[in-house]
Amino acid sequence: MVDLSVNFCGMQMDNPVVPASGTFGFGKEFKDFYDINILGSFSFKGTTKDARFGNPTPRIAECKNGMINAVGLQNPGVESVIKNELPELKKFFHKKVIANVSGFSVEDYAYTCALLDKEEQVGILEVNVSCPNVHGGGMSFSTDPACAAEVTRAVKAVTTKPVIIKLSPNVTDIVVIAKACEEAGADGICLINTLLGMRIDTKRRTPVIANKMGGFSGDAVFPVAVRMVYQVSKACNIPVMGCGGVSSAADVIEMMMAGATAVQVGAANLVNPFACKEIIEALPAECERLGIERISDIIGVVD
Repeated sequence: MVDLSVNFCGMQMDNPVVPASGTFGFGKEFKDFYDINILGSFSFKGTTKDARFGNPTPRIAECKNGMINAVGLQNPGVESVIKNELPELKKFFHKKVIANVSGFSVEDYAYTCALLDKEEQVGILEVNVSCPNVHGGGMSFSTDPACAAEVTRAVKAVTTKPVIIKLSPNVTDIVVIAKACEEAGADGICLINTLLGMRIDTKRRTPVIANKMGGFSGDAVFPVAVRMVYQVSKACNIPVMGCGGVSSAADVIEMMMAGATAVQVGAANLVNPFACKEIIEALPAECERLGIERISDIIGVVD
C-alpha cells in the first residue's frame, strides 16, 4: 500500500495533489463532479481587498499545448468571500483550504491576509505577488526581490498561519526572488505562476484577447516549472509547492523529485473537470511501478 501523505508547512495532507487557484473556483463548481474531499487541499479563487469585475472580454486564447488567460482577478472581494463563500464551502469540503491572496499595494495584501488568517477553514495563505505594484511604477512585486520581501514581511506581521509566496517565472533569476522571500519570513514558496504570452488574430490583425497579453499555462510550461522548482528547492530551506503544466500522476512524481513537497494542478482542470481525481487515483500504481512506497521519500531526490 503506497503512502501518499505529505506535510506541507505543517498542514498534513492525504496526498500532494492541490487544484491551483483560478482553476477551481471556491470548490462548489466541482463538488457535483466528484467528492472533492479526496484532494490534498485546494487553493481557492484569487481574492483581493475589494471586489473586481476583471478584464474586458475576450479573456481566453487557445495555444498549442496550453492556453492564455487574462481574467483580471475577478472576485467578490475578501469580505464577501468570508461572509458567503467560506460558510458555503464548509458544507461540502471538510479539510483546510489554501487562501490565495492578490493585491495592488503592500497595504492591500496585509489587510486581506489579516482577515483570512482569522478563518478556521484557512490552513495556509498563498500570497500571489505576481500583481502590478500600482504605487511602484507598475512593476510586479514578484520581479523585484526587495518588493517581494516587503510584501512577505507585511503579511507575516499580521498573520499566524503559514504564508507561502507564489512567484512569477517572468524573471531572470527566480532563486534571488525566492531567497529574498525566505529571508523575509516566508514559510514556503509556490511556483510557477503563468508565463507571459500573446496570440494574434491574423485575419483581424489584432490581439486575440482584449488585454493583448496574458498568462500562458498548460502542458507546454511544465519543463520550465520543473527547472524552477529544482533551482529554488536546492537554494532555499523552506518547502516548495510546484505548479505549472501538471496533468498526470507522472508529472506529479517528476515535480516532487525536482523538490516539490506538494503539487498544484491548474489548466488541466479547465480541460477535464476530473483531472485531479484521475491523477490521485493513478498515483498509487505509478508509485508502485517506480518502486516508491512512500511518496514523501522522493521529495528533492534529484541532485
